Amino acid sequence: MSDLDDWPGSGLSDEELDVAYNVRRKAGPELFARHMARYREMSERAVDGLPGRPGIVYDEASGERLDVWGAGDGLRPVFVFVHGGYWMALSRDVSSFMARALYEQGVATVVPDYTLAPEAPLEEIVRQVRAAVAWVYRHGREHGLDPGRIVVGGSSAGGHLTGMTMVGGWQEPLGLPEDVVKAAMPFSGLFDIRPITRVYVNEYVRLDVERAAALSPSLLDAGYRCPAVFVAGEDDGDGFLEQSRLFQPRWGPGELLIVPGRDHFDVVLDLADPESRVSAELRRLIRR
Repeated sequence: MSDLDDWPGSGLSDEELDVAYNVRRKAGPELFARHMARYREMSERAVDGLPGRPGIVYDEASGERLDVWGAGDGLRPVFVFVHGGYWMALSRDVSSFMARALYEQGVATVVPDYTLAPEAPLEEIVRQVRAAVAWVYRHGREHGLDPGRIVVGGSSAGGHLTGMTMVGGWQEPLGLPEDVVKAAMPFSGLFDIRPITRVYVNEYVRLDVERAAALSPSLLDAGYRCPAVFVAGEDDGDGFLEQSRLFQPRWGPGELLIVPGRDHFDVVLDLADPESRVSAELRRLIRR
């Protein structure tokens, strides 16, 4: 076995990998459906009557759009939230559940869409998410967003995409400072995505091990290492828990937060509860 093929879990059977990473299977169809309904219901309530600018095209090449929620007088720090769905599902419409709670704390929320797999390869999805961060930096002031206080977070596949904004090498070609992402909060992130080459998701993302390695935050260089809190639910999939436990100490200026009584899908909803530990940690990151 080459070093490229030697990754955490590489010795597991395909069935064991599916158990570790197929969180929809772990939740079961009824609980999964309830989680998805909560995403939509909470997002609709959060933005109802909230100051916002939905549907702004942030990337001319793809035509993809983002929503700005909760900007107020003056410039507000901004939380850019990248939705999950294993790169092939969900959208910004069901991913703004934290917007009202953050607005009440003086923080704006930006939620971008990205082209889903298999319509777009993962390299293009990563490019689009980075373009969304670049848009906030370049155009944020026009919408009440402080380009000097950008925090990026995301859940599951969105945690992976968050990681791809934390690493280095992409900022300079876009004319951005190395520290454009001031802090990060990945939820249930995928930081070494080589296991995906052997689970059902690869029917959509179509990765080989070499491309997966090139798209894995844990294998990429980072000059500036922003402060980060790596969050996962106590009842998350074993693969996701292992990913956060392995990457957090490698990153350096970061902490690991395992939330009791939460699973892969509901841990991120704690962002909508200003009394939660998750919200407190996000506020701490924003105020650094």
